[in-house]
Amino acid sequence: MSDHSLSPTWLASWASRVSEALKAMTDEFERRHGFPPGANEVRLADHADQAAAHMLAQAGIVPADLVTFYDNIGDVTWEDVGNGYFVDPASDVLLWCKQFGPVDVSAADKEAGGLVIGSNGGGLSYVVSPGRVIYRTRTASLDEPKLDRVADGLQQFLELLERSLTRFVANGEPGCL
Repeated sequence: MSDHSLSPTWLASWASRVSEALKAMTDEFERRHGFPPGANEVRLADHADQAAAHMLAQAGIVPADLVTFYDNIGDVTWEDVGNGYFVDPASDVLLWCKQFGPVDVSAADKEAGGLVIGSNGGGLSYVVSPGRVIYRTRTASLDEPKLDRVADGLQQFLELLERSLTRFVANGEPGCL
C-alpha cells in the first residue's frame, strides 16, 4: 500500500494536466465524431463541497486522502472518455453512505466498510476502503460485491485515470479502469 499522502499541490497539478487533455479532446470531438461532446471536466471544489468533505471526515471511515481530494476537487465527470469515468461529489458520497451504509469490502480487504466514490460508464463502481485501497466492482450490484483492487490509494487511482485519458486521446482506447 502506498504511504504517500495526497497534497493540494499535487491535486492542482493533476487537475491542470487532465483539464488540458480534456480540452484538447473536446475541441476535436465534434469534428471526429459528428456530434457535440458531453460534460468532460474536473470541477474544483467550492465551499459546499468542502463542507461535505468535512462531514465525510466526521463519519470516521474515510481515508484522509479522500477528504483532501474533496477539499480541492468537487467532482470528476468524463462522459466521453471510453464509456465514461466519474468521481462523485462528496455530497453524493455522503448521501449514499447515509442511505445504504458502507459497502462490505471484507472479502477483499481486512477493513470492514468502504464508500462508493464513483463509477465508470459501464455500470461498475469504485469503492475506497478505510485503508485507502480503491476497488472496482465486477458487476453493477453492490449486494455482496465481488471486488478487484485497482489502486493502492487515491493518488495512484487518479494517475490511472490520467493514463486512461491520455491513452484515449492518443488512440481511442480507454485504458484498464
